[in-house]
Order: sequence, then C-alpha cells, then structure tokens
Amino acid sequence: MSHWPDTRIIDLLGIELPIIQAPMAGATGIAMVVAASEAGGLGSLPAAMLSTEQLREDLKTIRQQTRRPINVNFFCHQPPAADEPRAQAWKTLLEPYYRELGVDFDAPTPVSNRAPFDDATCKIVEELRPEVVSFHFGLPEQSLLDRVKATGAKVLSSATTVEEAIWLEQHGCDAIIAMGNEAGGHRGMFLTDDISGQVGLFALLPQIVDAVKVPVIAAGGIADARGVAAAFVLGASAVQVGTAYLFTPEAKVSASHHQALRTAKESDTALTNLFTGRPARGIFNRVMREIGPMSDKAPAFPLAGGALLPLRAKGEAQFANLWAGQAFPLSVEMSTAELTRHLAEQGLAKLTRT
Repeated sequence: MSHWPDTRIIDLLGIELPIIQAPMAGATGIAMVVAASEAGGLGSLPAAMLSTEQLREDLKTIRQQTRRPINVNFFCHQPPAADEPRAQAWKTLLEPYYRELGVDFDAPTPVSNRAPFDDATCKIVEELRPEVVSFHFGLPEQSLLDRVKATGAKVLSSATTVEEAIWLEQHGCDAIIAMGNEAGGHRGMFLTDDISGQVGLFALLPQIVDAVKVPVIAAGGIADARGVAAAFVLGASAVQVGTAYLFTPEAKVSASHHQALRTAKESDTALTNLFTGRPARGIFNRVMREIGPMSDKAPAFPLAGGALLPLRAKGEAQFANLWAGQAFPLSVEMSTAELTRHLAEQGLAKLTRT
C-alpha cells in the first residue's frame, strides 16, 4: 500500500501500514499483537501488568509466531510511598458496598499493582530486542533509556500537551504519540496532573506536529477510516487505535465489559481515578456515578484498585474499570487482522479520493 502523504512512521518502524494497535493492559494478548503485526500494522504488547517471566515468555511466543516488527509498552510512574491513612479513608468510603455485598471489610486489602520499567524489564528488552519500545507517563531514567536505544529499538511515548511533546523530543523519543482527551484508558500525562485543561485530538495534534520535528502518531477518538484520514490531514504520520480493537475476537475483555461496549451511549464515558489512582477514560458504572468519577480520596497510582477487587468479585460490571474511548460506538465487529487492513485501506481511499 502506497501514496500515504507521510511515510515517516512506516519507514521508521519498518511496517507496511501506519496503523498501531494500542497496548491495552488486560485486554491485549499474544493473539492480538501477532494478528496486528502480521496484517502489516504494529502489534503492541502491554507489559505493566506482566511479571518479568510472563513478559519473557509472551515475547518468545510472539517471536515464534511473527517476525514482523512489534512494540512492547511500559509504564514509567514512580511507585508511591506508603500512605496508610489515605488507604484506610478510601476503603472506609467503600465500606457501604462491602456491607451490601457481604464482603469482609476487615480482611486485608488486596494489592493492585502495575510495575514501572526497571532494570529487570530492561534486561528482557536487551535479551529479546523488540523493534519498538513505547512508554506511558513520560520516559524512564536516562541510563535505562540509553540501554533501550542501544538495542536498536525505536522509542515512542505519549504526550497530552505540547509541552510534553517537546520534552519527549528533547529527551530522545523517535516519535511522539499525540494523545487526545477522547482516548480510552490511562491518560499519558506526566508534566501535569490537572485534567481540567486536557485537549481533544483535533486541537492537540496539529499543535504538536508544528512544535516538534519527529513524526507524530495520533491517538484518541479514532475508530474508523474517517478518523484515520482526518489524522493524516492534521499532520499525523500514523494512528494508534485502541478501543476499536476491543470489538475483535482476539480482545480479552470480560462479559460485562463486552456488554457495556455494545450498549452504552456515546456520552457514557468519563475520566476517572477510582480504579487505579490516575485519570483514565472508561464507561460509567455504579461506583463512578455514586462516588463521582474523580475522588481526592483515591490512593496514589496504582494502589486505588486494591480495595475494589473484593467488590469486583461480587459485581464486576459495577466496580471494575470498563476502559473505552469516546468513539467506541463507531467500532464494528471484525478480526484484528481485518480491522488493521480495513482502517488502512479505507483511510487511504478517503485521503486519495478526488
């Protein structure tokens, strides 16, 4: 496939189609990564919820099934200091739900964790050498980043503001993911924690394109060919698509998440920190409506989810994160490979139509 107005990402990453399957922790597995890469896009494996051994085994399995470029995604947050009073206040806020559902409130609170990129995971990157390594919440410390780049991997990271994009370019990113406010899952923000000023993709993307020299990948609110074409018109070199892949048979989503994606209204998502402690976009459920999607009582990322785990076991849909971007109603049912090719073929057709 040719005639894309900007082929810098295709050339940089060694892929055929400028379609990046977003790494979605908990929903993306080996099958989705392989299918997206084999279709000519870039499959992305989320590593934040994997142990080092799981990560190593998953990458080895992926390598057995495809020799095409793949992306491995890591979080770059700082693990929070212990704050028992805040943790207890958060659990107390949830106590009525414990009583209602017959869950033992006095039992130890489970740990909800997501691991940041560190020496151990860097060694796996050095061992198995994925072609692309992407980060969320900024970049790792310079010594780790230097080791990643020494493997030959291309480095991507998400920016939610122009300032973050400039910072990422200055600190060695090969390409930047412009993450609009519409995007599902965790905000990639790292230079600010104020969500009130978050910008939509159509406003953010051209400003980032104008501010940096490296190629820019558009993310947020892209679920069909119209979004792909619009992103290129605004200066993107590729698109990263997440929620639309949740409608594929390769997606590992719960029955309640599957149902919510197919029945919720377009206005039924919000940014919430209830499930992890960081703002992330998901479909409204009971706990979001009754507590409010944002709470200053939620423990720091990634600990907020621990107190919700026993409630999820009793009524998952009402107490679990149902991540989704604002364009989820535009998604259609097809396989990962079909979706990857469809977005590229139809997006390019719209760009080249005269």
